[in-house]
Amino acid sequence: MKRILFICFVLISILCNAQRKYAADRYFNEFAYKKSAELYEVIYEKGDDSQLVLSRLGDSYYFNTQPKEAEKWYKILLEKYSGEVAPEYLFRYAQSLKSNGKVKESDLWLTKLKELDSDDSRALELENNLDYFVEYSNRKKTYVNVKNLSINTEYSDFGGFIYNNQLYFASTKPVGSKFDKKIYKWNDQPFLNVYVADEDIGDVEEGLQVSNAIKLDIVNTRYHESNAILSKDGNTMYFTRDNYDGEKLKGDDDRVTHLKIYKADKVDGEWKNFKELPFNNDDYSCGHPALSSDGKTLYFVSDMPGGFGATDIYSVSIDSDGSYGTPKNLGKTINTESREMFPYVDEENTMYFASDGHLGLGALDVFESKISGTNFTDPVNLGSPVNSPLDDFSFVISDDKSYGYFSSNREGGKGDDDIYSFVIYKCKEDISGVVTDSRTGEPINGATVLLVNEKGEPVSQKITESNGRYVFEDIACENNYTVTASKDDYRNDKKDTATEDIDKKIIKADLVLESLIVETPQEEPQIVIKPIYFDFDLYNIRKDAEYELEHIVSVMKNHPDMVIRIESHTDSRGTKAYNRILSTNRAKSTRDYIISRGIAAERIKSAKGFGEDMLLNNCNDANQKNCSKEEHQRNRRSYFYIVRGGKNITSKNQ
Repeated sequence: MKRILFICFVLISILCNAQRKYAADRYFNEFAYKKSAELYEVIYEKGDDSQLVLSRLGDSYYFNTQPKEAEKWYKILLEKYSGEVAPEYLFRYAQSLKSNGKVKESDLWLTKLKELDSDDSRALELENNLDYFVEYSNRKKTYVNVKNLSINTEYSDFGGFIYNNQLYFASTKPVGSKFDKKIYKWNDQPFLNVYVADEDIGDVEEGLQVSNAIKLDIVNTRYHESNAILSKDGNTMYFTRDNYDGEKLKGDDDRVTHLKIYKADKVDGEWKNFKELPFNNDDYSCGHPALSSDGKTLYFVSDMPGGFGATDIYSVSIDSDGSYGTPKNLGKTINTESREMFPYVDEENTMYFASDGHLGLGALDVFESKISGTNFTDPVNLGSPVNSPLDDFSFVISDDKSYGYFSSNREGGKGDDDIYSFVIYKCKEDISGVVTDSRTGEPINGATVLLVNEKGEPVSQKITESNGRYVFEDIACENNYTVTASKDDYRNDKKDTATEDIDKKIIKADLVLESLIVETPQEEPQIVIKPIYFDFDLYNIRKDAEYELEHIVSVMKNHPDMVIRIESHTDSRGTKAYNRILSTNRAKSTRDYIISRGIAAERIKSAKGFGEDMLLNNCNDANQKNCSKEEHQRNRRSYFYIVRGGKNITSKNQ
């Protein structure tokens, strides 16, 4: 009797495990990874450590961007079934390790991938750029003032498209509708809806923000909608939607519902004529639409058969009659064996996209590639701070390239995916100097001066004037440059040339902080000093600037009751948002220096930047090209106002 009971118990256990495995497999195949992970773990604890269970445990966490758990299960898989697993699992394990900060170990596994597949583009890319991680982690700070948007929630908020001072994005946040409370099995969140919000630059201290987010009910259904974009005239919308015809959700033979791209027309101010695009298919997904700068090409993402990886980016022509051509894969330059997603094309025909197949900092990273006809340049990783160890994607940028947005599930966010804003740091300044005879110090007329970038490529060439002077105008100061001087037959006289400001041979373009100029009398007396300058990093006060600021320190120490405020201004070159940030950062650096010299912080009432809001002449955006350097210089200034104490004191050091 006991033997019969034991046999029955074993049969029931096997039956229960089989049922549970069926459920786990089904959830996995329906992309319900949170649930499949839960069920596979129970199966594993019951003694099933098969290759299938371990690989799907790792995948369930990997595709839900939980790298710590994914690393755990991939490690067990690779230890137990070494030499048996598909190459893709080595890659996913390497990606999980990198997301968890184990970069060297990650690279080691990526190297092992080449042993299994010598043609794997991901392993080959590592072989050609072993220092990628340091390089990408230390990109020059082009993208600054990165801010988490106030509209983000504990749910998934991502994507973006800028149009007419509004941001279109997607979110799973519930708003009250019965449909919003339906749960998507993949991540146990409500379904995605399309929203639109007003852009609001606001106070520079808070960063770029958006407000008044409204759900576009005319577009949204009870299932997924996301990635809405508009044509330049605003009369055509493309967006991603589940394969839903308004009555029922459609699936393939395995009952899996795929994504499709839909189009809508604006008629009399309302969105109408909703229809799916002709190249959609019930058996695979198409989504993430993006338009070329001329509106004649539609880019999108698909897992259609014949691609290079999990998802690839494709293009399709939009003909003059509104019909569409045949979708074309963008090829191996862009697409890898992994995921390429979320394309976006700016006004200068640069495509930004997310990929976990090209070398990055972990998970999905944002890359850029220049488009020339049907050709694409090798993708360039945008680096930190846009990219992080986790997923970074859905990068968009304004037409004037002054600001933009991207999405990320990085640590420190409000929820699942969050949208972040950023400001583009752009700088162009002059590099000048005097070429002299290194022995006599006399200026040399007619010498050839070369400006060379970090790659050793000549950027510009000048011939010195009679006073030996040279000027390179409007040079991008994000880079370091080498300046060299030479003159035919000059060395035959056993003479040498030198420039007065290149002792170390590396020139960092100096940024003029402000030209502390005395203007018309103000309500409060001013302390006036000569111009002070910043090096490229913007935050370190140079020695020559320290000298000038010491006059402020001396006056304040001689008048201990004095309280000042600092105002900084810029010229009109650059965007308004950037100029506000620039002037604010410089004002604060000046304040911090004065405090470091023993002046109490409370004696500086404020340090504020006004950007280009208070120009002293007509050199505004409309007239800036007509203004001389001296006229622009007049607007780059700082005022030190005496708020209290030290009355009628103005220290001039002209």
